[in-house]
Amino acid sequence: MSSTTETLPRPVKDVKITPSRYRNPIGKYKIIRSEACTGCGKCAELCPHGVHLRYPAYDKTLRPRDYKCRGDECRKENYFCIDKCPAGALTLKLHPAFEALGDMRWPNELIISTWDQAENGRITNQYLEGNLGRSGGGFDRMRIQFPARLSKTVNPADVDMSVVLNHRYGDRAPRIKISVPWYGGGMSFGSISNTAMVAKARAATAWNTFTCTGEGGFPEMLEPYDNHVITQIATGLFGVREETIKRVKIVEFKYAQGAKPGLGGHLLGDKNTPAVARMREAVVGSSLFSPFPFHSVYSIEDHKKHVDWIKAMNPAALVSAKVSTPSDVDMVAIGCYYAGVHIVHIDGSYGGTGAAPDIAKKNIAMPIEYAIPKVHDFLTQEGVRDEVTLIASGGLRCAHDIVKAIALGADACVIGTAEMVALDCIRCGNCESGRGCARGIATTDPELSLAMDIEYASQRIINLYNSWNEQIRTILARLGITSIAKLRGRTDVLYHLDYPGYDDLTYN
Repeated sequence: MSSTTETLPRPVKDVKITPSRYRNPIGKYKIIRSEACTGCGKCAELCPHGVHLRYPAYDKTLRPRDYKCRGDECRKENYFCIDKCPAGALTLKLHPAFEALGDMRWPNELIISTWDQAENGRITNQYLEGNLGRSGGGFDRMRIQFPARLSKTVNPADVDMSVVLNHRYGDRAPRIKISVPWYGGGMSFGSISNTAMVAKARAATAWNTFTCTGEGGFPEMLEPYDNHVITQIATGLFGVREETIKRVKIVEFKYAQGAKPGLGGHLLGDKNTPAVARMREAVVGSSLFSPFPFHSVYSIEDHKKHVDWIKAMNPAALVSAKVSTPSDVDMVAIGCYYAGVHIVHIDGSYGGTGAAPDIAKKNIAMPIEYAIPKVHDFLTQEGVRDEVTLIASGGLRCAHDIVKAIALGADACVIGTAEMVALDCIRCGNCESGRGCARGIATTDPELSLAMDIEYASQRIINLYNSWNEQIRTILARLGITSIAKLRGRTDVLYHLDYPGYDDLTYN
């Protein structure tokens, strides 16, 4: 192992309350104030959650901020506004948009809970289910099991959340350490707006971690964040530049992704604007497809030539290999190790944005919860587990998913959709269209891109990261674990609903 330990600059990660940029954010409940309201302000006086606001100077009670409402959970409290209104002017019902929001993996409450965390930097509405989806499988069938008693008390503030990304003995590359056990996934220049791309980089810089360019090249707007951006080399070689490889700290080869293994990448023509075409050296308006696989790689020996190419250009860069999760993913992982990579990034099914075809991501790759222990155990049996950093992605949505993935055997995780949800994504699934994302997130349309301010977008992701950081620290403290590194492979702290028992333990 190199004697040099390189820690990236200390992050600046202040939480700032950052409400939704929309006038009427979607919440679980809708409060209707009828004409019977006298403007007495009793509701504003009672509500501890900021749903009702009154400006005495104007003798005016504002429209209820429904998205903050706890609804029926308040009914048992003495401040329940519906019952306490002197004029009987308030009515409570489920928000109609809430009932239509989300899907089984990202149900409505998980989306709104993520918005809550992105606004406040922590969970303020504990009545929303922010830890689980309704998929009926995977992480949604797992629970973290907490012991009833601990031999020692751990202060959450003392938990070490850092992850070292280079464990190869005798390697010349530095030991880069990130401060949290996750980094942002690849979303390419052309797939998301410039604002979203820079916001991801700024959040990564603030939290001393990384984000990835995806396969569309390294745009100039990301250059101020070089030390926190992974440049990706995919099969189409779009935007690959030698000068970029020479200055970054991590280079990732994308051989496949779990959302569409065997299909390569695709960017439809209406997203291929002049700026995107210039970066990718393509024709404006033409659809761009990355082949599967690299036509120069058909063996581990070919893969090693790729890795050696990067190490020759930039000996200080770490090399990552992103692969999907076929049934022999363990053999793929050990091959990547012998090719010389520092990071094996396995990407399971159910990842990807709305641009990934459902027929692929629901039917081809192995779910990540099966792939992680398969790879972890095989690398351990081969005696090289401690020389490889195993990164997992593909449908991780929240802090609890990250804990579960690491307990199964990963060192850290890559997240993507959660960052988009933090920016007010409603999961409409129109990511593939140039003007399809009405919220200005997954778009190349110049007008729609202006819908989101860079300061707003950066702060929302920073806030979400803070909430996850606090949650994971608390979970580890409750488990009596002092560092995220010690959680790796601790399957004993997980409980699967299909295997009942453990009556002496407390489940989250």
